[in-house]
Amino acid sequence: LSTGEVLKNLNKFYKRKEIQRLGADNGLDARLFHQAFISFRKYIMESSSVSADLHIILNDICCGAGKVCLLGHVDDLFPFFLRHAKQIFPMLDCMDDLRKISDLRLPPNWYPDARAIQRKIIFHAGPTNSGKTYHAIQRYLSAKSGIYCGPLKLLAHEIFQKSNDANVPCDLVTGEERVYANEDARQAPHIACTIEMCSINTPYEVAVIDEIQMIRDPARGWAWTRALLGLCAEEIHVCGEAAAIDLVTELMYTTGEEVEVRNYERLTPLTVLDYALESLDNLQPGDCVVCFSKNDIYSVSRQIEARGLECAVIYGSLPPGTKLEQAKKFNDPNDPCKILVATDAIGMGLNLCIKRVIFNSIVKPTINEKGEKEIDTITTSQALQIAGRAGRYGSSFKQGEVTTMHRDDLVQLKEILNEPVRPVKAAGLHPTAEQIEMFAYHLPDATLSNLIDIFVSLSQVDGLYFVCNIDDFKFLADMIQHIPLNLRSRYVFCTAPLNRKEPFVCTTLLKFARQFSRNEPLTFDWLCRHTKWPLAVPKNIKELVHLEAVHDVFDLYLWLSYRFMDMFPDAVLVRDIQKKLDDIIQVGVCNITKLIRASQSAAAPGAAEIVSQDFPLSRTKRDTRAVSERHGARSTEALSIAVDVPGERRTKNLKAYRSATRQEDLKSHGHGSLANRLLREGLLTQEMLRQLESEWQDQHRNGRYGLGSKRDDQNSSKETGKKKK
Repeated sequence: LSTGEVLKNLNKFYKRKEIQRLGADNGLDARLFHQAFISFRKYIMESSSVSADLHIILNDICCGAGKVCLLGHVDDLFPFFLRHAKQIFPMLDCMDDLRKISDLRLPPNWYPDARAIQRKIIFHAGPTNSGKTYHAIQRYLSAKSGIYCGPLKLLAHEIFQKSNDANVPCDLVTGEERVYANEDARQAPHIACTIEMCSINTPYEVAVIDEIQMIRDPARGWAWTRALLGLCAEEIHVCGEAAAIDLVTELMYTTGEEVEVRNYERLTPLTVLDYALESLDNLQPGDCVVCFSKNDIYSVSRQIEARGLECAVIYGSLPPGTKLEQAKKFNDPNDPCKILVATDAIGMGLNLCIKRVIFNSIVKPTINEKGEKEIDTITTSQALQIAGRAGRYGSSFKQGEVTTMHRDDLVQLKEILNEPVRPVKAAGLHPTAEQIEMFAYHLPDATLSNLIDIFVSLSQVDGLYFVCNIDDFKFLADMIQHIPLNLRSRYVFCTAPLNRKEPFVCTTLLKFARQFSRNEPLTFDWLCRHTKWPLAVPKNIKELVHLEAVHDVFDLYLWLSYRFMDMFPDAVLVRDIQKKLDDIIQVGVCNITKLIRASQSAAAPGAAEIVSQDFPLSRTKRDTRAVSERHGARSTEALSIAVDVPGERRTKNLKAYRSATRQEDLKSHGHGSLANRLLREGLLTQEMLRQLESEWQDQHRNGRYGLGSKRDDQNSSKETGKKKK
């Protein structure tokens, strides 16, 4: 057979609409159809021989092409194509069953216990500091039994404390911890838990679901959906932004339950100032500078303490105990610490006596629905959540104030705060272990990552729901795929709460899974050996970051210990050393500026890499203003190169930088004071410096800079003249 004729007819087969429709009827959507055809074409074109019946069909098609009475037609290839597609996509044989399993159009039906009772839904809607959660908790405390579901361990712990202080016995349940009010470990009638841990089988009189607007969260939204639809409580008190009222009402309409809305106004006034701070010299007691990256936290706190002021520091990866200690230090009127530097981690979970919130920047890195990291201006919801922390009701400040560090940001912040909060449009869903097990029954040879992919591609949801982002799950599934585990255990390991950007934590999870697969218990001694416990007080930022990672490893061990008690037997001992580690981290955070200085003095070129793990995403040109004023016009362009992410702006600034630095060799910047200062500020990395040097040298060699280009042009014309002669 002529390979050219075969290829031409195969491509004709691929383009026929009738074939594409037949493929769709057999479970091949456009993506699968394309992948199956590529594989089918490769099989025919690269195989030394094909089956006799397929060869006869191909021969008839090629020989009959162009004749009036065709010997064969390209459509005759479809049975062979479908057979090949089923070999590479086994789910095509059981597509109907898989579609039924992945049908997510009626989530209320997943919770028959909740549907068996008529629940009363009360929505407490209002901004931060309006007392909405307070009123819901009062009803919770007065009930015979109740459950509080919050987004953070800190919030669950706070309700646990309040309940027991009010003589209402309450248990604490988080992914990593169980604390019982009764000494004999009998379950108390009240429970405070993180929302993922709520029981949908236990009956309660009252349930409180806090921060309901997080039902739209791309990663965790499924937990709020599950709680809202599945909790077996006579009264469900939902607290959060008014933006979620319409969605909750529509969801409850599908369950036949009505929603009573109670609106609340802010208890203390909040004023947006008409002037920006502009300089850290203008800080006052009770100020909180909000940053959106660790690098900015380090930089701002160092500059504040350089002015002789003491500051508390709070960011997301700190252990809860350290956050509470830093908050306590800032709130204490007798403590000299009167300034707080924090990320948006203060948005919920901590009671802080803040007079004025100052946004160091109004852009932050976010994860979009596809799981990609983006940099964007903060939303109205985020701005209100953070700004609302100022002037907390009952604190020493009777009103709150909000402003920005830079004058240009203030105009935009006012616009953001004046915009209406976008309504919450859909609720998150996530495939359960049972659904994945049913998929695995039909596709026994598929990996867990592939099972999840197939589930999501086949899943059907209506307009009120969306499937949550599963990239973290797939990352862990791929990471431990080579380890022999049963499906249920593998699923549990993949749902472990960890930050996949922390290599030490991911590596430890891999070790946990490998040890688990050998049926060898992970003992306290084994864990101490692998984490090199005991650990010393950190001497620099790199060591502090590592201690935070070790704390996360201890959290991971405790989380797994409640799911595999026999294999992770030493939870009590691990909790003890975790408390000691928390104390060590607290010492490090209290001395954070010393750690920054130690990191910088150890190695100036490497300091930026140590201090700024995620620096480029949270910076804009405005963030460079203070530095550029010190270093002159040329440094402004250099900083723009370092921090601007979008390609067009980067190219534009690079050209401007080249124009401004014609007479300078970038290589000398590696040792000059400007480069070192930029590295210390975290605005430039060694990699960027090397890239700029390389670009400078390339352009210099190509003769595109100033006088050099003239000389090169002259030399070039001379050479051309010689050649002509």
